Parts: sequence; C-alpha cells; structure tokens
Amino acid sequence: MNSMDRKLDDAARAAWLAYVGGRKQDEIAQIMGISRQSAQRLVSQAQAAGLVKVSIDHPISRCMFLAEELRRTYGIDFAEVVPSLGTPADSNLAVATATGARIERWLDEAAPQIIGLGTGRTLRAAIECLPHIDCAQHRVVSLTGNIAPDGSTAHYNVLFTITDKVTASTYPMPMPVISASPEERAAVLGQKTLATARDLAEKTDVRFVGVGSITRDAPLFLDGFIERADQERLVEKGAVGEIVGWVFDAEGRLVDDVINQRVSSAPLEVNTATPIIASANGPDKVAAIRGAMVGQLINGLITDEDTALALTA
Repeated sequence: MNSMDRKLDDAARAAWLAYVGGRKQDEIAQIMGISRQSAQRLVSQAQAAGLVKVSIDHPISRCMFLAEELRRTYGIDFAEVVPSLGTPADSNLAVATATGARIERWLDEAAPQIIGLGTGRTLRAAIECLPHIDCAQHRVVSLTGNIAPDGSTAHYNVLFTITDKVTASTYPMPMPVISASPEERAAVLGQKTLATARDLAEKTDVRFVGVGSITRDAPLFLDGFIERADQERLVEKGAVGEIVGWVFDAEGRLVDDVINQRVSSAPLEVNTATPIIASANGPDKVAAIRGAMVGQLINGLITDEDTALALTA
C-alpha cells in the first residue's frame, strides 16, 4: 500500500467513525491514535474525495463494521480489519502491512516508550515494512527468547530485524524460547544478563504479538520447539493456541503441561490496561485468536475480513 492509498484509507476510516459510527472528533482521534486536528482534517479529506454519500463509498466500510463487531463481541479495546485478498497467505501480507503501520505510529511518538515485541512470521513481515525511523528516545524489548532448539538464532524472532530499522535501543532475551527442562529454565532465568530485558518486559507501554495455532502445522512444532508427541498431548488437553510460546485453551487459560513449565518468555498479562495487540489471520488460527480474546490475553487485534467474519459468526 502506497502513501496515497494509506491516506485514503485513513480518511475513509475517520469518515466511517464520524457518519456511521456516530463518533465525535475527540473519540475518532483516540480510536485512530491521532490528534483531534488530524481527525478533523481526515473527515474533510473524505468529503472532498467524494467518499461521503449516503454510505461510505469505499471497501474499508465493511472492514470498519467488522472491527466494531469484534470490539463489541469480545470487549477488546482496539480492532483493525483489512480486506481479504483471496488466500490467507495473500491476506497475511495485508495484515502485516497494517501491523507495520501501527508499530510505526508508536515509534513516531515523541514521548519515550517501551515497546515489547513477540515473534512470528506476520510480525517479522510487519517489521520489514517499516521505513528507517529515528527514535532514540524509545526502547524495544523482545518478549521471548531468540535461541532455537539447535542453538542457532530463532528465525522468526523479530528483534534483530527491527534493529536495522530504528535507532531505538533494543534488548534481546539471549535464551531458548522453550528450555529443555523446567530446571534449565530456572537456571537460565536466574542469569544477571537477563535482568534488564526482563525488567523492561514487565514495564512495556505496548506489546505486539503473534498468535500461533496448536494444529498439526503449529509453528512451535514446525520450528522445532516441541515434538509431535508434545503437540498431540497439548491438543488432547484442550490447547488451541500459543502466544510467545505460552500455550492456552479455548477459554484463554494456560494449559497444565510441562511445556508451559519450560517456556522462558515474559509472562502473559491478563486483563491489563497495557495495549497488547495481536496480529494474526487465517482459518487455522480462528480458535486460537478467539481463545486469546476470551481469556483477555490480548486487548487489540489486527486481522483480515474472512477471519473477522469467522470470529463474529
């Protein structure tokens, strides 16, 4: 999406909130994360572009309706729905682009922020969408380890990707995503070198995370963090998804299993005021996304139309 298309989308979103959602300019500004003056300008741009008629003559209107449905159905604070592009893989690129735009808005904040980043394919694609940003006032911390089971760098850990994009200080967690045993996890977490990163992870102003499924093609299995027997056992116990390695059920509760005793990631925050924005889409992730919202493991979601329809059906 080029800058002109993004501006038109923002104008359509602001107009939808004003004329269909009945929101005032202050409310529009808060929802979109912009100033009141910018909200007013966007509504004017939508009028000038001929988008405002009896309804918003722009495909984003349906997406905005679905976003409102997600917020109302699950009680989350923020939802953004992008048009589906035929296949989940194609739509994933649109979701990643929207996620990158949302991360960029936080990086553009003048006040210092602590930004926590999870892991995953969508988040990595989102970071790759970012331009170079001078934001030395911020700190970016990984919420999960960056070491794969074979000792190599975890491929979908996004912290090293964002290091090339921003001037903010970045703080990795040099440890396995899932330790070999609960005893190894305890030993690793006791290292003083991790104290700064773990302390920052507890103080994040916003978190961006991915949501993984626990199907046979679960990312945790494909990337070698768990064995097939682990995946099958977790499913038998009711597991539907994972966030930064923590495995949960359809109610968003952590599954009682040794895998969760080996996870080295920052603890999940439940029902927190801190924005925890998940970026995920696809039919295989519907149950996982729903569980994360029901259990209040996330309070924000960026997804596509097809996934949003399944979640609000």
